[in-house]
Amino acid sequence: MIQNIMKDTRTAMEKALESAKREFHTIHAGKASPTMLDTVRVEMYGTTMSMNQVATVSAPEPRLIVVTPFDKGQAKAIEKAIREANLGLDPAQQGGVIRVPLPSMNTERRKELVKVVHKFAEEGKIAVRHARTHGREVLKKLSGVSEDDVKHAEKDLQKIHDDFIHKIDELIKAKEAEIMEV
Repeated sequence: MIQNIMKDTRTAMEKALESAKREFHTIHAGKASPTMLDTVRVEMYGTTMSMNQVATVSAPEPRLIVVTPFDKGQAKAIEKAIREANLGLDPAQQGGVIRVPLPSMNTERRKELVKVVHKFAEEGKIAVRHARTHGREVLKKLSGVSEDDVKHAEKDLQKIHDDFIHKIDELIKAKEAEIMEV
């Protein structure tokens, strides 16, 4: 019983860590990459979709991303979604194709990106904390288990939690170093 709770909690924390990693991959210091727009959500046809469901994203040049919508009539919606994604990008539409030039990497821009990294990391940490809290609540509701076993399990939960928070902190350090590298 306790093992299952621990396993479920660890799985939830691993998902939070993977999510943070995916978010970090969208932030590139200096070089364009199609994955930079993976987290952008586009409001289209009355629903919210990910970028890869509505357009082809390519990086033909180191400082340019080109987004080609599957439905040319939705280019405005895609352009708006990119602009509002808080990635610091300024897309421009030309004949149904959206060109997203990457801003030059001055110190101010690098600091902005570091702030975005910290925001993504905090979201990951919150998800890890939620998993721990949920695990604790489930443990406390268990019947037929000694208090000592529950206490040990809670300590193990805390260790797992601390481990995942540390992993996210390591990701932050690595990404910050990558961004601030001139």
